[in-house]
Amino acid sequence: MPSEKNFTPIFDQLKKILKEYEPEMVVKTDSSEQYYLDTHKINPVNNKIIFFAATIIKKNYVSFYLMPIYSYPELLNEIPDSLRKRMQGKSCFNFKAPDDDLFQELKILTNKGYQKYKEMDLI
Repeated sequence: MPSEKNFTPIFDQLKKILKEYEPEMVVKTDSSEQYYLDTHKINPVNNKIIFFAATIIKKNYVSFYLMPIYSYPELLNEIPDSLRKRMQGKSCFNFKAPDDDLFQELKILTNKGYQKYKEMDLI
């Protein structure tokens, strides 16, 4: 079983993508294994704060969750197949090794998600 240390560089790079949005978000969790960002808005359907994104070190990989793509799947229309292959479910990407090209694509996708949330007044 790989130790948490093996995934720290991946986690740090993914967390860096999200840190850019921290000033306009609520930092729900910021630890050495998890980083969660929520918006300041309440979902009128379930009365819970709207989740934006997170990265989490898991047993065998690091996950990156991006909720805007769950709500607005059209954001995925232009992502490369190499990033799509990392998807698990509707809003999660898993990484076992650092990949600067994929992380750059994920950074672009995260910004598109942020812009969509802004457009929909969810931030």
